[in-house]
Amino acid sequence: MGTNKSFVQLDGKPIIQHVIERVQALQLLTILITNTPEAYATFQLPAYTDVLPGNGSLGGIYTALSYSTTPYTLCVGCDMPLLQPDLLQYLIDKAPGHDIVVPVVGTRPENLCAVYSQNMSPIMRQQIEQGQLKIGLLHEKVRVAKIQETALKAIDPALHSFMNVNTPDDLAKVQQALHDTLT
Repeated sequence: MGTNKSFVQLDGKPIIQHVIERVQALQLLTILITNTPEAYATFQLPAYTDVLPGNGSLGGIYTALSYSTTPYTLCVGCDMPLLQPDLLQYLIDKAPGHDIVVPVVGTRPENLCAVYSQNMSPIMRQQIEQGQLKIGLLHEKVRVAKIQETALKAIDPALHSFMNVNTPDDLAKVQQALHDTLT
């Protein structure tokens, strides 16, 4: 998109503000993992840089676990402004007894809208140190609850939670979906 997509405007506010509001609806401790914490100061949330820089989304999730004080951590992408709090709560409720709870849309695991156990931290670190940065590789090593589309649609029928913004076309689709849900 040629700019930091967190700050792209959607319905009069930055995309990241939509994400924050939807996560905070669950009254969870909310932290931000970013390479530029100072850019997020207006949100008045703790913001941290990667513990192990340069390791993509896996490094970000590892960092979130490093700063988390709870047994499970909900990790979501900054570009998913239509997350449904009820769906997020459903994922959290499924966490006990699992290392990862991940929604699956079609055949694609939504690793950036998932719950990770604190037990994952050493496994993630080892994987990062081995240069294996694909989050999906974790699924082969641990107890994963894959939440299938049928269960997801019972909470979010149009699966709007999984719409993200990577292009201007994506932004237009998200804007339309947002207005469709408001009317």
